[in-house]
Amino acid sequence: MVYLIDSNIIIYSMKGNKNVQDGFLRNEMIPKFISIITYAELLYGAKKSEQIEKNCAKVYRIKDLFPIIPIDIPIIEVFSGIKSKYRKVGIVIDDFDLLIAATAITHNQILVTNNIKHFEPIKELNIENWITKLPLPEAG
Repeated sequence: MVYLIDSNIIIYSMKGNKNVQDGFLRNEMIPKFISIITYAELLYGAKKSEQIEKNCAKVYRIKDLFPIIPIDIPIIEVFSGIKSKYRKVGIVIDDFDLLIAATAITHNQILVTNNIKHFEPIKELNIENWITKLPLPEAG
């Protein structure tokens, strides 16, 4: 088991959310990664904030805590397959969310997120929500 941590979970943790912090403690021995997309979202948020230097420093520290998975050809192949599959049936999913999902699928990771609605349509994806403490059903 390996986790891919979504941006919102990192933010909840930085804000001291007990459920998320408990999730990190419960799973401290399990490897955790972030996508390059998550890193970009966090850095963007820091740079548009009121306290740019302070928040950028936090994001740079996150980079040291979690290995960052870059987007590579296998991820792009999974991304394009998922995007076309769901578009054909009228389901539109944000490209950044699809890239994060494709990263988790490619690397056989469980995505930890609170944005369940963003990822729920992607049946190939295993998801856990540490805000509610409940794992979602296994991918099919």
